[in-house]
Amino acid sequence: MLGTTGLALLVAITIHEFSHALAAYLLGDPLARRLGRLTLNPIRHLDPVGTVLMLLVGFGWGKPVPVNASALKWGRHGMAAAAAAGPLSNLITASLLSLLIRTGLLELSSPFFFDAPFAAGLHGLLSQMVAIIIFYNIILAVFNLIPMFPLDGSGVALGLLPTMAARSFARLERYGPALLMTVIAIDTFTRIGIFSGIIGPVVNYIARLLLNQRIF
Repeated sequence: MLGTTGLALLVAITIHEFSHALAAYLLGDPLARRLGRLTLNPIRHLDPVGTVLMLLVGFGWGKPVPVNASALKWGRHGMAAAAAAGPLSNLITASLLSLLIRTGLLELSSPFFFDAPFAAGLHGLLSQMVAIIIFYNIILAVFNLIPMFPLDGSGVALGLLPTMAARSFARLERYGPALLMTVIAIDTFTRIGIFSGIIGPVVNYIARLLLNQRIF
């Protein structure tokens, strides 16, 4: 299962970070392309800490795509669009893959993805892989839309908030990574379920919409 989970996460993260790079490039910023991030090669998108967490706790993140905000079209709104591109790409991926299950080409008969009694053989393996890829694409999309630095939701918020509110919010950026890691550590070692409580209802709503199933 660890290998399947790792591969599913790798697919989700690669699509996510590539989409950030593509959106920035289409909006006029060539920086990510010059740095070799406009690629579907997963190695270019791996983050050391995110990769270690991926292996240890089953969840992680990719290397942030550098964006030159001053080069983007539409100003702050362009930055919001580039930030939203990653989560949006994960939702599109999950939606497209869910068609394989909704049309009956693959199977998913349990209300819990990881408990689904998949058929044996290649068909069962493909069903399992697609289900887990859908799972992590939904999770990654919703998790990243939390308005906490350095998650994508903070970039979206900066682009959508009124100017003065955005400036005040931007002052929190220096504390974001430490706060995020602290919450992740508390969640991991105490099983309080802070993040699952925040994103769980949204994740389940999307899973029901796509597959009439829930994840949490």
